[in-house]
Amino acid sequence: MPSPGAHSSPVSETIHSLIVCNQCDLLLQVTLLERGGKASCGRCGNVLYRSQADGLRRSLIFALTSAVLFLVANAFPIVTISSNGLTNSTTLIEAAYRLIRDGLPSIAMLVFVTTFLMPLLEMMALIFLLLPVSLGRTPPGLSIALRLMHFVKPWAMIEVFMMGLLVTITKLNAFASVSPDIALGAFVLLMLSLTLAVVNFDPHYFWKHIATLQENKVAR
Repeated sequence: MPSPGAHSSPVSETIHSLIVCNQCDLLLQVTLLERGGKASCGRCGNVLYRSQADGLRRSLIFALTSAVLFLVANAFPIVTISSNGLTNSTTLIEAAYRLIRDGLPSIAMLVFVTTFLMPLLEMMALIFLLLPVSLGRTPPGLSIALRLMHFVKPWAMIEVFMMGLLVTITKLNAFASVSPDIALGAFVLLMLSLTLAVVNFDPHYFWKHIATLQENKVAR
């Protein structure tokens, strides 16, 4: 005899088949998509969700790759500057520390938060959410991790840091010899990898997968 929670009620099924546009709050019916298709809001045109085969698995792979690249990018020097026989190299954390010593704590804090802390939190949130799901488990603290990921996303600005760094390197070449180090390449790859991790993470299919896991757990 099936357990009382083994089957969803008609009301529950109706609720699960609805989606709210996060731009204009229009309530819409969820529709099945062909592979590679996307569902858009009929009022404002916002993309609601996409049909991505193995999108969550790819997001986890890119998030784990980003974590490794993040360690490399912060453990090694970004650039080496040589001038008049003197050579100097620095990591991102050392650069922030030197800004504090030079009397620029606000800029140091901005660099630290936008290029170190926020990208780290975004990666950790993705891994925290996707790793248990890949093992067939529901992540603990699910709602908190999702809120954290959405909160830090606008503040993770590795690409802005990279553009500023490249401009700085170009200008410094007129006065000194500037050689890119391993961390610079790691930051470029980190920027691409983290972007792909976020792009492949579809909240609609994530929640759908969570619902399936919870239904299977109740059925047992």
